[in-house]
Amino acid sequence: MHFLRATVTALLVLAVAACGPAAPKFQGSDVTGIGYGRDFRLTDHTGKPRTLADFRGKVVVLFFGYTQCPDVCPTTLSELAATMQKLGPDAARVQVLFVTVDPERDTPDLLSRYVPAFNASFLGLYGDAAATAETAKEFKILYQKQPGSTPGAYSVDHSAGTYVFDPQGRLRVYESYAQGPEVFAHDIRALLAEPVRG
Repeated sequence: MHFLRATVTALLVLAVAACGPAAPKFQGSDVTGIGYGRDFRLTDHTGKPRTLADFRGKVVVLFFGYTQCPDVCPTTLSELAATMQKLGPDAARVQVLFVTVDPERDTPDLLSRYVPAFNASFLGLYGDAAATAETAKEFKILYQKQPGSTPGAYSVDHSAGTYVFDPQGRLRVYESYAQGPEVFAHDIRALLAEPVRG
């Protein structure tokens, strides 16, 4: 009888646990609670100073690159534009941010023409060399100039992943390069569906 009672109690506990809110299952890497990628202080391509708090209430998708990047950056921005289409009305609850690692060439004017060309809601962010280095360090982004045929024709090697924040401004997901819009859309929907936490 004691064994039967213990078994029933265990089954009830499992049933109650199964009814509770489940943690979202991301297709990207779950980085919830990680100790970096907490904030940035940069300027958007319209000249407005920005921090993560400006986008509270939205899922924020943050990507580092530069406008003259031949492959990784246009591919990622194109995937994010396709993601916004997949999200439909939920796209209004998402903010994509493109942080340049080439502030020397990526002027606000250039960013304002390049970044929104993929989607009108996308924002380009920039800082001076010190702010760029500080932000890259906070997000563990590596970037380095590679000489070209002329001084102004250099390329920039850089980390290619994308960070996704929940609407409360917490870093939650890291998406590796070229996972595709389906993965982005899945993980963004999972974050949008979460109950608001303190």
